[in-house]
Amino acid sequence: MYVPGHFAADDTQVHELLSRCRAADLITSTPRGLLATYLPLLYDPSVGERGALLGHVARNNDQWREPAEGESLVIVHGPDAYVTPSWYASKSEHGRVVPTWNYITAHVYGRLVVHDDAAWLEQLVRRLTDHHEADLPHPWSVDDAPADFIAGQLRAIVGVELCITRIEAKVKMSQNRPAADVKGVIDGYDERGDTVMRDAVRAANAPHSHAPLD
Repeated sequence: MYVPGHFAADDTQVHELLSRCRAADLITSTPRGLLATYLPLLYDPSVGERGALLGHVARNNDQWREPAEGESLVIVHGPDAYVTPSWYASKSEHGRVVPTWNYITAHVYGRLVVHDDAAWLEQLVRRLTDHHEADLPHPWSVDDAPADFIAGQLRAIVGVELCITRIEAKVKMSQNRPAADVKGVIDGYDERGDTVMRDAVRAANAPHSHAPLD
């Protein structure tokens, strides 16, 4: 990944992005070529030296059967959105501005381990469920479904674990723009109701922040 110095993510930003990961792209290089699956993932920083991303794929998905050659890759996506030059104060000053895109992303590399084990899968499914149901007013639990039904569902999936070896992460949130332009981007996102991007730009440009985070 191309990461200029002013867009480089620090360890705290990387940890936050992975911890908030809902789903991501798993890409493996195999004898059949590149294979990819978009799947829910859970970040566990306690695994190994750099942590791991845990998930599962359908048993009928050939990706888990094909041996991964070398490192595998998970692409994690954070918030992203278009930036119009009209938000920049410098547009009226000299006009030398163009559109761009703000985004947060991480390329997470590692060794892929397959888990075709019902006990491992049940624990993962429970952790994934608890993670995604946590903010709901009436969280669903795996125990809400009949045990034999859950057992059948577990037989239809296979676990995957990316043991992380290295991470390349990028936070591109207008940090290369003058303070007045950053304020314009923050105000622009705010005006169109995109509070996630508004707060992300504020956080990435703390020295230029003109208002506290909500």
